[in-house]
Amino acid sequence: MSPRQPVVSGERLIKALRKEGWEVVRQRGSHVRLKKTGRRHALVVPLHRELRRGTLAGILRDADLSAERLRQLLR
Repeated sequence: MSPRQPVVSGERLIKALRKEGWEVVRQRGSHVRLKKTGRRHALVVPLHRELRRGTLAGILRDADLSAERLRQLLR
């Protein structure tokens, strides 16, 4: 059984992704786009107080991160 996803805000998720090598490329309104060298696609993270489970799951899938790895990065 996979561990439950943490409840996280958009800002905390961006901080964690930056530790993993993602860079903020631009922001338009409440959405921030991040890119990583060697990756074809960018991530888009909404700056909400609390990201919905499905939104977070999609971002983690696109970033190739597990919920456990996200927990480590959030420490």
